Amino acid sequence: MSTRAVTLATVFFCLATLPTLPAKSKDKKKDPDEIGNRDVGKGVNFYSIEKEIALGKQMAQEVEHEAKIIDDPIVAEYVNRVGQNLVRNSDAKVPFTIKVLDSDEVNAFALPGGFFFVNSGLILKAESEAELAGVMAHEIAHVAARHGTRQATKGEIINYASLPLIFMGGWTGYAIQGIASAAIPLGFLKFSRGAESEADMLGLQYMYKTGYDPIAFVDFFEKLESLEKTKPGTMAKVFSTHPLTEDRIAAAQKNIQENLPSRPEYVITTSDFDNAKARLAMLLNRRKIDTKDDNKPKLRRAPGAGGVDGDAQDKDAGPDERPTLKRRP
Repeated sequence: MSTRAVTLATVFFCLATLPTLPAKSKDKKKDPDEIGNRDVGKGVNFYSIEKEIALGKQMAQEVEHEAKIIDDPIVAEYVNRVGQNLVRNSDAKVPFTIKVLDSDEVNAFALPGGFFFVNSGLILKAESEAELAGVMAHEIAHVAARHGTRQATKGEIINYASLPLIFMGGWTGYAIQGIASAAIPLGFLKFSRGAESEADMLGLQYMYKTGYDPIAFVDFFEKLESLEKTKPGTMAKVFSTHPLTEDRIAAAQKNIQENLPSRPEYVITTSDFDNAKARLAMLLNRRKIDTKDDNKPKLRRAPGAGGVDGDAQDKDAGPDERPTLKRRP
C-alpha cells in the first residue's frame, strides 16, 4: 500500500472515531412542542404553590367584594370555556377560576394562583375570538411563569423587613387600596419588562397550541395603538399594567416567525363569540336603561314576539333567560 493510501486511511479512521458532538438543542422555552414538559416558573420564590393559591384566593375575594361580577350563564360559560381551553394548552400548574368583571376598561388580569378576571370592555372591544384569546393567553402566561410571586420575592429580598407584611395580608391590603381607587387591574401587577416579554412569548405559544392564529394578538395591540392616535388618552388605561411598545410588538412578530411554524388553518372566530358578545352588549345596555329611571320604558319587544309588556317581562324573566336576537333587515 502506498504512503498516500496509508495516510488517507489513517485520516478516515480518525474522523470515524471522533466523538459525535451533540446537536445544539432548541431553547425549551421557545419551543411550543415542549409546553407542559418544562418549568417556566422556576426561580427564587418565597411562596410555595399552596401559599400562592391561598394568596390569590384571598385577593380574588377582595376583587369580588369591590367590583361587580357578570354572572350571566351564557357569557360566563363562554369566557370560562375559552380560558380553560387555553389553560389546558399552557404550562400552568394551578387550576384556574375565570370570571367576567363589569368594567369598561379594555383589560384582563390574573392574580397569583390562577384567579383570572376578564373585563367586559375587553370582550366588547375584541373583534374576534382569537383577539380575546390572545389577551387571555398573555395573562395565563403570567400565572404559569409565577411572575407575581417571583417579583414579590425579589422585592422582599431587597427589603426583607417587608416580608412579614406580605404574609400577614400587606399585599392584599395594597390590592384593596387599588380597587378602592378604581385601579382595576391592580397596581401590584405592573410587571417588569422581562416578565412582560416572557408573557408575550409564552402567550403566543399557548394561542398557537390551542389552534388560534397568533397574529391576532399583534393585530389587536396595533388596533389599540391606532385608536390612541385618533383618540389620545385611550391607552392611558388600556393595558395600563403592561403598556405596549413598538419593540414589544416587533418582538412578538419575530417570535411568531422564528418559533411558530405556519399552519394551513387557524381558528379566528366562532359563532359562540358573536353570541356571547351580543348577549353581553344587550345585558349592559338593558342595565343602563333600567337603572336610570324606573318610570321610563324598558326594552321594547320585537313585533310578533308575544303580548307581554316590557315591565311584566322584566318581572318574570330569570337570569337564565335566553333572548332571541334578530338582526334588522
